[in-house]
Amino acid sequence: MESNSKADELTQTILCIIGEKNPQNVQELVVFVHERGLWSDKDVITTIMKLQAESRIRLKDHSLFVPINFSFYMSSNQVLWYWATIAISLSTLVFAFLIGEDFYPWSYIRNVLGLIFVLWLPGYTFVRAFFPTNVPKTETSTNLIRVDRIALSIIMSMALVALIGLVLNFTPWGIQIITIMLSLFAFSLVFATIAVVREYSFIKNTKMKQML
Repeated sequence: MESNSKADELTQTILCIIGEKNPQNVQELVVFVHERGLWSDKDVITTIMKLQAESRIRLKDHSLFVPINFSFYMSSNQVLWYWATIAISLSTLVFAFLIGEDFYPWSYIRNVLGLIFVLWLPGYTFVRAFFPTNVPKTETSTNLIRVDRIALSIIMSMALVALIGLVLNFTPWGIQIITIMLSLFAFSLVFATIAVVREYSFIKNTKMKQML
């Protein structure tokens, strides 16, 4: 009960400060809170992030905003690439199995999606999982410039497709359109998810260090 009381008191203090002093960013708000009571930086920042996630407060400077949890991060603009990857992959499966090669003009869309699905997504998700984007250089020495990332994604896609085909050749299902498509879909989904988790971890840890 005592911990809940302190948390409620801290929440009310933060809301009062925002109404009275209108701080512009997280660091400024933290300074004002420390003037009102003896709370740890961790408790103050955690409460601020929670209030931001609940849309109860809105600071003008969002540069220090940190997602309070992974589910909230997954609804942010930073992971639009992830949802685009899933959408393209699912669309490719639908077009590949339902649209014939002579069904114009939808067959053109089918072919374009197929090229992206085979020659881009496997390598892109694989590279992004090992070399996350939007990560400060202080956190990792494996940042890639855009041109290198594009080239490596294409090269890795071709290599991975060949490797997946080789593995399928030794399975009971063999090399078929359906097995290749499903294998590439599963591969891209797994490594895209790994990339999202790694990027969230890097971003959250870095921003927390900046605010402390």
